[in-house]
Amino acid sequence: MGVESPQSDADLLEAARQGNAAAYGELYERHVAAARALARQLVRGAEVEDVVAESFTKILDLVGRGGGPDSGFRTYLLTVVRRTVYDRSRVESRQVTTGEIELYDPGVPFVDPALVGLEKSLIARAYLSLPERWRAVLWHTEVERAKPADVAPLLGLSANGVAALAYRAREGLRQAYLQMHLGSPPQHDCRPVLGKMGAYVRGGLARRDSKAVDEHVSGCEECHGVLLELTDVNRGLRVMVGPLIAGPLFGGYAAALAKPGVVGAGGALRLLGRLRRVPKQQQVAVAGGTVVVTAAVLASLLLVADEQPIVRPPSITPVAQPPASVAPVPVPVPMPSERPVEVPPPVKQARPGKARLRATIDALGSLVRAQPGIVGIRLRNYGESPSEELAAQVDLPDGVTLVPPARRGHSAALLDPVGTVDGWACRPVRGGARCARGALQAGQGTAVFLRVLVADEAPEGAGPALRVAAGSLRLQARAEEGVRVSGAPARFATDGKVAVRAIGNTLLSCPAERAGCQETRRRQGTQRDNDLWPMTRLDQDERSDTASSSGAELTLPRGSEVVWAGLYWSATGDEAGPVKLRPPGRRKYTTVQPGEVTMRELPLGPVYQAFADVTELVGDVRRNGTWWAADVPMKEGVSRHAGWSLVLIVTDPAEPYSQAVVLDTATVVGGQARRMRVPLGGLSPAAAPARVELVTWEGDADLRGDKVSLGSGALAPGGGDRDPANVFDGSSNGVAGMTFGTDVDTVGAELGVDPGLTIVTDKDVVLFGVAALSVRARS
Repeated sequence: MGVESPQSDADLLEAARQGNAAAYGELYERHVAAARALARQLVRGAEVEDVVAESFTKILDLVGRGGGPDSGFRTYLLTVVRRTVYDRSRVESRQVTTGEIELYDPGVPFVDPALVGLEKSLIARAYLSLPERWRAVLWHTEVERAKPADVAPLLGLSANGVAALAYRAREGLRQAYLQMHLGSPPQHDCRPVLGKMGAYVRGGLARRDSKAVDEHVSGCEECHGVLLELTDVNRGLRVMVGPLIAGPLFGGYAAALAKPGVVGAGGALRLLGRLRRVPKQQQVAVAGGTVVVTAAVLASLLLVADEQPIVRPPSITPVAQPPASVAPVPVPVPMPSERPVEVPPPVKQARPGKARLRATIDALGSLVRAQPGIVGIRLRNYGESPSEELAAQVDLPDGVTLVPPARRGHSAALLDPVGTVDGWACRPVRGGARCARGALQAGQGTAVFLRVLVADEAPEGAGPALRVAAGSLRLQARAEEGVRVSGAPARFATDGKVAVRAIGNTLLSCPAERAGCQETRRRQGTQRDNDLWPMTRLDQDERSDTASSSGAELTLPRGSEVVWAGLYWSATGDEAGPVKLRPPGRRKYTTVQPGEVTMRELPLGPVYQAFADVTELVGDVRRNGTWWAADVPMKEGVSRHAGWSLVLIVTDPAEPYSQAVVLDTATVVGGQARRMRVPLGGLSPAAAPARVELVTWEGDADLRGDKVSLGSGALAPGGGDRDPANVFDGSSNGVAGMTFGTDVDTVGAELGVDPGLTIVTDKDVVLFGVAALSVRARS
């Protein structure tokens, strides 16, 4: 006796197109739990069932007219649910009429305004280019993380068949992703490597070819980024495609979908009620039999329900036509000669909604042994009403302790409005911290940043955890990353309408009297390298009280205020000391003592990087102009460097709500350690536009091969030669000429799937100093 295979979603859709009412009823039962799971993230109360019923009705209308999905019903349904909620809100706010709404066909993902740009990411474009059946199996198995046995009925396959199809789909996704990269012409030596990358990830290359790929990737940041995304394609799907289809609240949808649910007649009754409320002009559009099919679907569901939950047998049999005795429920449809009576949409009484909170906790940058760091807590109210007072318990990993905030400039929690902690009050408790804040308004976000200290022997492992209570609401969150042995800890972090800026200049240059020096200072000629000159003190301020000095122009956004400012200086030598700083319009220098000094060893000897918090000094100036620095401890001679940089986080009223962080770790890159990667933990998800200010010492313009990436290929700096293959070329923001041994560069890109800043050098050896990032927040 044979066992009949269950009909797939594609079979059921085809049957529904032919007028089979029970087929669409089966689709309803298979996917209504997912529709409700998403709708509950977007609306509340009885409106959940209204949205679900309206979404199924819209799809049935499209299917009856020959449109709609062919096989990927789940993703299509989720898109319709999101679009339905969006359109209902526009109707209620009188931004659009119901007639305009009915003209759409959700054949492509509906891009939420909060996620604009996500659909342009390479992994999303590759996914959308796949056949519908491949997209469906990847969505169910990789994004929703369903078991093959649970997905099998939807695709009409066995569990083993689902696993095999998912394997082919993943490989197809990798190939599509590679084709996206090859679509924009790569460098000549990258093309053959990219062509082998798919087989490399599968382990299907010969040893010689694998070695060739390894060697190329170790020196090519763009190909290295491609390899990372191909290797972790599953995470890319969840991070990029999940929000693209299910929206910003994908995490809540996935969690709700994992909970067991029951499908009963109540949903069918609401769907029937929704159908009876369809305006007559919509009934005309579906008069070709779709309305009758819908009614028959509901009738067949109600006949078997009998007010009890529907219990499905373990093996699903093919859907049969409804018995002839089951008469379709008649729905009034106007004759073609009649003019439909326009029924205005019902006026909904405003119902007070509820607060819906989302919380995250992350280390900014990294939590590194024996170094201070920052843990960031963010909450947003997606609901329709204010929350109750917030109480947050922060549990820190073993060996990580809270450092109480000190004076302004050392606090890690400057938010909007600038200079406050956005109403938060935190105090250390055993194992972490306890924080409290007043109610969070609907649609608003808040953040607080806690400065922590990591012990020398702190164990690697789980990250910080968060428990939030707001009245009856309870939330939990945990950071993905815990303590690390190496990385770049955050110096400062904040959220708000903020941006990063940095300027700087050198304090050593070629001797002005030497032939060719003036040409080199203008960034011309072939001697743009401090290895080719006996470097001497540069003194540009024409004052008798300084031995070396240089200036850089700082221009801040209109209406901005300084949130944080840090002064960095570096030079060849084994002893650091103070620096003199003079703001625009001031006649006197202020002596600034280093708050922290880091010593490192370059091939030609010891170097240092010093840091001082100058937030108060810079914040009191409130004007654009030239900043001057002078007289840092330094050594003159061939291959020597000395320079300075002023790094700022400022408010910018013209910017969207953003996240900003400053990471500083004096790290040698080059020689035996040609690559450095700084994880960018605690920032927005992938595809968010980011601006990065980089401060690097001892770069040589004539030694090519310096590259910078945020995970999406080599980036071109905004100044100097603007060469993505030679970023550290002795150029600095705020200065037009050559800045030997000092680079202050701006780069911009979208964050990759696994956000991180990577610096690679080929021939040069540099001291990477500072990275200041601002990235548009998704939440």
